[in-house]
Amino acid sequence: MTTLLEVSGVSVSFDGFRAINNLSFRIGEAEMRAIIGPNGAGKTTFMDIVTGKTKPDTGHILWGEKSLSLRGLSEADIAGVGIGRKFQKPSVFEDQTVQENLVLALRKARGPFAVLFYRPTAADLDRVEALAAEIGLSDALLRKSGELSHGQKQWLEIGMLLAQEPRLLLVDEPAAGMTPAEREHTTALLVEAARTRAVVVVEHDMEFVRRLDCRVTVLHEGSVLAEGSLDHVTANKNVIDVYLGR
Repeated sequence: MTTLLEVSGVSVSFDGFRAINNLSFRIGEAEMRAIIGPNGAGKTTFMDIVTGKTKPDTGHILWGEKSLSLRGLSEADIAGVGIGRKFQKPSVFEDQTVQENLVLALRKARGPFAVLFYRPTAADLDRVEALAAEIGLSDALLRKSGELSHGQKQWLEIGMLLAQEPRLLLVDEPAAGMTPAEREHTTALLVEAARTRAVVVVEHDMEFVRRLDCRVTVLHEGSVLAEGSLDHVTANKNVIDVYLGR
């Protein structure tokens, strides 16, 4: 499997606290990966580093077939090469309809004139309908996003990321606050997305991670403590001591 993202020997400190400590991580082109670990393990900082929000002190972050270094790039440039991130709290335009949110998110020229004079084409609207079907919101296309349930807003935001056609999707605690039915749909949505792109899910909920049925990376004190199937890592004595035993 071709490596899409390779992080090697990355460290970052904040005021003397080492949040990421000689971390190495790699993921392939169409792969699902779950990242778990106790609070303060470095999960969010890891995503901050990959997306350019935080600059590492040392190490390499290489992207794609040409091993492009992401270390010197801005957040916008990193988004531009195909890395999308979904935060824990959904951020959709609540006064806009589901359709309008998805149209806004489509991968288009983003200059001021392009945005000002943009009118969705028939192809754009077809793409939006396909996205709405994929995320399970076909019936809600003309509803205002503010009227959606928490779970539906999460799906809409995932749809808005998919509209940008990322090659890597970073998703932070997607199952938090969802009903069992919503969680099931979210699992299916992420598994489907991982057929054609890399998906990294940071999650606390072990039952949700089990349903993803993917390789799991356990972080502890900014380093990789264990990696493998969920059964493999949860049987690891070190993982039990620092995380599961609490």
